[in-house]
Amino acid sequence: MGDLFMSDHQSVNPILSLYQRFQRYPFGSRLFSWVFSRKAPYFANIKPLVTQLQPNYCELKFNKRKAVQNHIGTVHVIAICNGMEMAMGGLAEATIPKHLRWIPKGMQVDYTAKSTGKHIRVVAETSPEQWQPGDLPVKVTAYRDDGTVVVQGHILLYVSEKPTKA
Repeated sequence: MGDLFMSDHQSVNPILSLYQRFQRYPFGSRLFSWVFSRKAPYFANIKPLVTQLQPNYCELKFNKRKAVQNHIGTVHVIAICNGMEMAMGGLAEATIPKHLRWIPKGMQVDYTAKSTGKHIRVVAETSPEQWQPGDLPVKVTAYRDDGTVVVQGHILLYVSEKPTKA
């Protein structure tokens, strides 16, 4: 039932439809990322590139550059958390069943290694059975170029039924 629902949902989901439409064009991922990062303008400060978007999964990357570095020359963890929140938002919008809504409730992250390298890759993941009313922890992980995890944690969402329209 979950797979049937997700494939049905995927065909009508606005964010997935937009993502898939953009993929048909040169630089489609870059254009989609620019449009999506305007949904919450602070996402734009990391200049993200959404590389994969599907129900229960979103991946993006951004380059290490002066604007996202800290005083020791590594990518600042707040910039990484910004990427984590964007990946979570993409996943949530691409996954949430039509009768539900979500809002972030909190974030818990652990810094596990220095964020050296030229790029940071951020992944947000859930499983279909998690999408029920109540608290939903979205797993978020950030990797440097060599595959080392630099930040990992969860963004807690509160999922609830949409109110019925009178």
